[in-house]
Amino acid sequence: MKLLMLLYALFVSWFTNGQVHEIPDFQPKNQQLFEEILVMDATFFNAYNNCDLETQTKILSNDIEFFHDNTGLSTSKEDILNAIKKNICNKVTRTLIKGSIEVYPIHNYGAVEIGYHTFFNSQEPNAKSIPSKFITIWKKNEDQWHITKVISLH
Repeated sequence: MKLLMLLYALFVSWFTNGQVHEIPDFQPKNQQLFEEILVMDATFFNAYNNCDLETQTKILSNDIEFFHDNTGLSTSKEDILNAIKKNICNKVTRTLIKGSIEVYPIHNYGAVEIGYHTFFNSQEPNAKSIPSKFITIWKKNEDQWHITKVISLH
């Protein structure tokens, strides 16, 4: 019986040591950068939600790379803006999931933003809006932030 209890104790000890511990809540390394990117995210998606193509044009880099898990890679700023105009304007609204944003600095470049959002399509009002992950690479040129890469995962 003692041997069985010892084996049980060893097993429980081994099993619990191998468990993955909960990931701590995100704490920005650079609060100012975090807040700047939150403002840029809000600015871009306010323009997205309101079909403000002029603001989107200013924020999207000329050498944008947009990776979408369903539609693949798009590297044409013009094509992306045309797709937004045709498929998004006055139809789709993006909502950021509060508290989901993480921002990390990229030395001598800008920042990477990781988060979750949902989309509502007024053309499909009964469709379930499932949170999806996104990764955005922001580049700072002088005092201007530009989106250079996006990875959209649904």
